[in-house]
Amino acid sequence: MFGVDEAGRGPVLGSLFVACVSADTALPDGIDDSKRLTPARREALAAEIRADERVTIAVSEITASEIDDGRLNALTVAAMADAIDRATATGDSGVVDACDTDAARFGRRVRAETTTDVELAAEHGADESHDHVGAASIVAKVARDEHVADLAAEHGAIGSGYPGDSSTRKFLREYVREHGDLPPFARESWKTSRDVLEAADQSALADF
Repeated sequence: MFGVDEAGRGPVLGSLFVACVSADTALPDGIDDSKRLTPARREALAAEIRADERVTIAVSEITASEIDDGRLNALTVAAMADAIDRATATGDSGVVDACDTDAARFGRRVRAETTTDVELAAEHGADESHDHVGAASIVAKVARDEHVADLAAEHGAIGSGYPGDSSTRKFLREYVREHGDLPPFARESWKTSRDVLEAADQSALADF
């Protein structure tokens, strides 16, 4: 049995991560949608999942520049198929968390891109109802959190990376003010990025 989920579709900063967790054994107690868990609990569960030699995990990363150059749904489908191919074997079955309004269509797209002969279904909210998908949600979210922590260690406080985070917006404004452009890990195609650049241009015109 395997489950697949992602973390980081919405942020303006950083990569998106997809995880596939495959196991024929029981997973740790307390698995849930990663958004319902505290960071400490997520990290503890991810460590426990990774420590079990009977569990196979694959994580795929989609960078900000790749997101700017492509279509997010197509990239997510490809990343899910890649993770499935690296974590499963012929004949395995599993569930992916659907990232499309039409869950069945999304599942067909992922299956069409896998090279491993697996059976899969796609469901909305699968991370809440299937332990393997919940485990994948946790692994993907911890990978995303570690990525953001690494960016913050290099560039200073960047917040969560989500557009609604005032710390993230402040970081973007100050970075553009200092460097004249967005950081390399920003998603330039996001409205938040375009708004920050436009505001900086307007400010420069006002100062001229």
